[in-house]
Amino acid sequence: MRKLAIVTAALAGTSVGPLTAAQTMPSTPTARIYTSDLTTRWGRAVTPDNAWRSYPRPQMKRAKWQNLNGMWEYAVRPKAAAQPTQMDGRILVPFAVESRLSGVARPVTPDDRLWYRRSFEVPADWGGQRVLLHFGAVDYEATISVNGGVVGSHRGGSDAFSLDVTDYLKAGSNELVVQVTDPTSTGAQPRGKQVLKPNSIWYTPVTGIWQTAWLEPVPALHVEDMKITPDIDRGTLSVDVALNRSAADDDAVRITALQKGRAIATTLVRGNRAATLPIPNAQLWSPENPFLYDLKVELVKVKSPYVGPDNSPHRERGDKILTAQEAAAYRDAVVQGAPRDTVDAYFAMRKSSIGIGTIPGQPVMMLNNRPLFQNGTLDQGWWPDGLLTPPSEEAIRFEIDYLKKSGFNMLRKHIKVEPAQYYYEADRMGILIWQDMPSGAEDESLDQFVRPSSQAEAVMPQETINEFEYELTRMVADLRNHPSIVTWVVNNEGWGQYASTRLAKMVHDLDPSRLVNKVSGWLDTGDAGSDIYDIHTYEDVPRAPTYQAHRAIVIGEFGGIGLPVPGHLWFPAKNWGYQTAKDKADYEARYQRKYAEVIRQAREIGLSAAVYTQTTDVEGEINGLLTYDRAESKLPPATFARIHAPLRDAQPGSGH
Repeated sequence: MRKLAIVTAALAGTSVGPLTAAQTMPSTPTARIYTSDLTTRWGRAVTPDNAWRSYPRPQMKRAKWQNLNGMWEYAVRPKAAAQPTQMDGRILVPFAVESRLSGVARPVTPDDRLWYRRSFEVPADWGGQRVLLHFGAVDYEATISVNGGVVGSHRGGSDAFSLDVTDYLKAGSNELVVQVTDPTSTGAQPRGKQVLKPNSIWYTPVTGIWQTAWLEPVPALHVEDMKITPDIDRGTLSVDVALNRSAADDDAVRITALQKGRAIATTLVRGNRAATLPIPNAQLWSPENPFLYDLKVELVKVKSPYVGPDNSPHRERGDKILTAQEAAAYRDAVVQGAPRDTVDAYFAMRKSSIGIGTIPGQPVMMLNNRPLFQNGTLDQGWWPDGLLTPPSEEAIRFEIDYLKKSGFNMLRKHIKVEPAQYYYEADRMGILIWQDMPSGAEDESLDQFVRPSSQAEAVMPQETINEFEYELTRMVADLRNHPSIVTWVVNNEGWGQYASTRLAKMVHDLDPSRLVNKVSGWLDTGDAGSDIYDIHTYEDVPRAPTYQAHRAIVIGEFGGIGLPVPGHLWFPAKNWGYQTAKDKADYEARYQRKYAEVIRQAREIGLSAAVYTQTTDVEGEINGLLTYDRAESKLPPATFARIHAPLRDAQPGSGH
């Protein structure tokens, strides 16, 4: 365990403040969680000073912010116990308590409560502004206190949330306390592959803060969120800017699109109004040309268009609200003074749709109105040292670059939501993403798991439905501005599958600009609500999906060729794969055989996409193209790329 000792020693060198001897000692004996000896080269470089330092919300950047990642104090206590007066030790945020990189590697049961504590100071130049406390993700239920006052709470393991802590602050040092409980696999909440007893395709649980925590100053009235929607057919960009509350008559938003630093379009709208900008001669985003435009959003004061005795919502002014007259009045309004809030973002002009292929009657997936075969991997997003949290941004860039060099243009982010910086790298580097909703259902619950032979979907309690749909809408809202995401996947293999058609229609309504795959694999519930018919096939030679008159056909999972690589295994003696190759030559032959059939289906029946299982080995699974530590590729990337090369010419229904 020498590597673990090195990492833990490095983390112990820095803390958020002086700790007494009593505070550094656990008050109760601590069990350790299994972490193996496996680490990544990026994990070995992590320190308290460099852990996730980039701006955590690339699609909505402000100039001032304060990163709270680093060493915090932590304690684990029975969930019914009061806040501990002494802590168990120190933990590196944003890595989950079960992970090696946290410096703790300790289990937290459903009967436990995890406590965090640290101090912070608000910079002097933030005076007169509101201070927001942000969390990228906390798994699962969190309650946040500042200086002893409860600020708020949040349920949901994958979505970002913010709290206004201004009224709880004091001069000098402030104490921040976060308490977390997590039912893991004893509950039906969305959690992906986390279980209390990891085995085969089920992985180590994650509890607590696992994405960046940070502070940000904002004016009392400020930009809260945006929806950015390109339309390449009309050559326009829709931008819906929502402020944190109602705007006055003199509150307006100026929106400017820039190309390589040059303004190409700008408009001025009243606060909380939709806007449309022309984007002439747009450069279209694709994996081959991932061109990004910049977007600047400014909250400004204008001379109110409404003056005089009719300045009343019940008279002339009220008749103009949300009309073309109002839009024209604000478009020509005079800006007064400097912007009060400025947010920098980016966008891409691209379109994800279904269209007509050359196989009569079989629709195909399109990018920018052209058929494009989407060749991807099932990407679990787990790391041996960080679990759900990638060790660094550099690690993300390596993995995306590896997939592109291997001839992939897509990945299916499998029942996991990544930090926002991940999607920025995908946007910037150019890879398509199918984004899964993390699945739920209780561990080993047979009645909540719909099987391939099932003829109906499960019935869920209302509380489970409420939580799943709340987190589904939050996922779409959080990620919808990232151009790399081209498809939403609502349900995976019947894991807690219910009302899939209704949910698919809901996602379509929330985001009409993307495709929706309501069920990936197993029980199909028909055309309604879904753009895609998706099968999973782990046979030696993949099966073909049947013809669909109204949906594109895809293989949402196939492959699963296992090849253990000694020295790079999570479990040295206990591993699992759908099939196991004898050696690299056998691995290559099996891989070539599977892809030959995928290529045939793309040419002859109009197959639109295929998702190979999987990017990396994960814990006991050895199905990866890469080992779990990302140190060894099962074949050279150039060999994978050569095998995939015919797919560039075998576009869906091309007939060549």
